[in-house]
Amino acid sequence: MNLTPDQPLSPSSETPTLSSGGQPEEELVMSEVHLGCPPYFSGPHLSRFTVSLPPEVEPMDSEYAGGVEDETTSTKEVSLDEDGDLVITRRCSESLLTPGYGSYVIDLGRCEKNNYVVTIQHKITSSIPSVGLQVWRAELILADFVLHKMVTSSEFDGIVAIELGAGTGLVGILLARVAKTVFLTDHGEEVLDNCADNVRLNSGIIHSEASAHVRELDWKDSWPTKVVENSQAQERYAWTSVEVEELQKASLIIAADVIYSDDLTDAFFKTLERLMKLRPEKVAYLALEKRYNFTLDDLNVVANGYSHFRSYLRDEGECNDLKSRSLPCFVGKRIDLADIPQYMREYDRGNDVEIWQIKYEKQKP
Repeated sequence: MNLTPDQPLSPSSETPTLSSGGQPEEELVMSEVHLGCPPYFSGPHLSRFTVSLPPEVEPMDSEYAGGVEDETTSTKEVSLDEDGDLVITRRCSESLLTPGYGSYVIDLGRCEKNNYVVTIQHKITSSIPSVGLQVWRAELILADFVLHKMVTSSEFDGIVAIELGAGTGLVGILLARVAKTVFLTDHGEEVLDNCADNVRLNSGIIHSEASAHVRELDWKDSWPTKVVENSQAQERYAWTSVEVEELQKASLIIAADVIYSDDLTDAFFKTLERLMKLRPEKVAYLALEKRYNFTLDDLNVVANGYSHFRSYLRDEGECNDLKSRSLPCFVGKRIDLADIPQYMREYDRGNDVEIWQIKYEKQKP
């Protein structure tokens, strides 16, 4: 967590102020993640996130990613220190940073070969409907998880993947280093524009043969999603029939910090079911942060949004025991974060962030 002077220590809702007409203005929220931002700045802002990989592994460690590797000198092992953090080589010196338009440009050729930088444009505060303009801790911990998979296996090499609620696009951009195709999806032109800007900002770290598409996907809309063949400027985030066909081949679904209201959680699982019905068999990884509120109904501090999310999940045994179930079953397994090193250096994980693996069992006839 990188906090600038005079800013609060935790995500908060700012007190609404009155407009000139005496009406309350829209409530704003602020993420803990605002790396290098001046005090009281409201964005948009460019933050540089350093990815530090193990010294033994090249940044793109796969045949698909174009890496040529000698099996006698390369290893998939990850070294941790006594606190469980990744043991890394020295990061790029600040002396390698040169002023650029609106931010800094880093000379990747002069950095340690196992480190690279992701530049993300984001806002420091936003209205609740536009929280996809911000970077959240769950997004960063999901990035760690994806990077760990990329370092320790070839599971994501050459796959088709979709990110739901992609927001700034950070995780999907990292995944595009080894995946064949990544669909970064969200809702709302401002969020999609910002995500597309980030894809362009980081085109240098995306694999040259990979495709990263920013596309509109409203979870509350009908399915299949709207298709256009000749996308106009006002529909530049619309899907083509070819893309929808490729989407059906997706084997991976990722999402971060999309659980914060019950109706949105319902729409998320409805969308998840639509996607996971398609072949081949899919797996989803969802990162979230438990958020607690005091409620008069409970007379206690509770995480009701998290409880609603958990109500959708069963363990594998429960699904098998429901012999006569007429509804589909989502099998959930929480990932042990102690097994996931921290590759993204500029944040503090905290104690309330989780990653869940979700699989889908169809309803029985």
